[in-house]
Amino acid sequence: MNKRVFGILFFALFSTITGVGIVVPLLPVYAHGMGAAGIYIGLIFGAFSISRTFFLPYFGRLSDRKGRKPFIITGLLAYTIVSVAFIFSTSVTQLIVIRSLQGIASAMIMPVVQAYVGDITPPGREGFTMGLFNMSHFLGLSLGPVAGGLINDYLSMETTFACMGVLSFVGFVLCACWLPPTREEAAVQRQRPPLRWGLILGDRLISGLFLFRLAYTTGIGVIWGFLPVMAAAELHLSSARIGVLVMLGVLVSGIVQLPMGKLADSFNRKIMVAFGGVLAGIALLAYQYVHSFEYLFAISVLFGLGGGTAMPALMAIAVIKGQRTESMGSVISLMTMAHSMGMFVGSIGAGLMMDWFDLRFAFVASGLLMFGGIAVFLLCAVGQKTEGRC
Repeated sequence: MNKRVFGILFFALFSTITGVGIVVPLLPVYAHGMGAAGIYIGLIFGAFSISRTFFLPYFGRLSDRKGRKPFIITGLLAYTIVSVAFIFSTSVTQLIVIRSLQGIASAMIMPVVQAYVGDITPPGREGFTMGLFNMSHFLGLSLGPVAGGLINDYLSMETTFACMGVLSFVGFVLCACWLPPTREEAAVQRQRPPLRWGLILGDRLISGLFLFRLAYTTGIGVIWGFLPVMAAAELHLSSARIGVLVMLGVLVSGIVQLPMGKLADSFNRKIMVAFGGVLAGIALLAYQYVHSFEYLFAISVLFGLGGGTAMPALMAIAVIKGQRTESMGSVISLMTMAHSMGMFVGSIGAGLMMDWFDLRFAFVASGLLMFGGIAVFLLCAVGQKTEGRC
């Protein structure tokens, strides 16, 4: 594995995700302060997910043909520009438009960066490598909400947007200056077209991975979009405490990524994915009984343990599929697409339940969906090889 490239991608993504994490958990409260109803809060989150979903297959596929670096640096620069746009936003409609543009930029970054890491991953170490790299994502998201809560409490929301822009620009500089030229990338040197979409989409195991991740990230969409609203409205928690709660799930998940990634290289990956899903599903069902900060603290930790157990094994299987089909960008873009669709379903569904019924029902529904995702994944994975070299 090229450690220099891995390190650049790790720290670039860490700085960018930290910036995003500073802002995103506070957006529901910010929009609520503008007078946004639940459905509009859902649209702010959903706009990001739906625009990213449309562009993910395009950028992932194109990076298999043209290389990874051009898309990564373009996306990071776009993130920086979007951060400035947030500062000048004055309405909920503008927030929705800006989040849509941010979603397009994200489609250039997340799947392409992960595909780049997949390209340099040595056979037999897929779980360890992806678990280690995923720490950049989860640790950045966990650090961001706490920092964002403190910045908002002591300075202003505009300052949090500025911090997001600075950190995204740091990622842009790292990748633009120190990633190798595009012509040296494995995806470009391969000089063979990626596998046709029909064959990739028809793979039963890839379908199972897709549906599991969609179910899991539906829960994330509910938590990120509406846990801050519930904690502020019902428990009257400060921004800093809300930031801690949102941070816990991703922090715990990030901490266990590495040991779970190592385990995924020597243990049954299907069992790890299913067991992590069970933990996450139990946590989602438990949110309906919220009554204190301490209770939310405990179930947020449980949700993080679930994700930290399932995701390294899931991404290891996806990397093996990408290597086997020589379509790493296409396969990883599908995994990220599932993430975006899940965030959209979770945020919009929870917004509707908040307006029509009771917000707590959204957590119950997402928990039941998580258990459905586990069942579908296991059915799709029966008889499929998920271990060892491809």
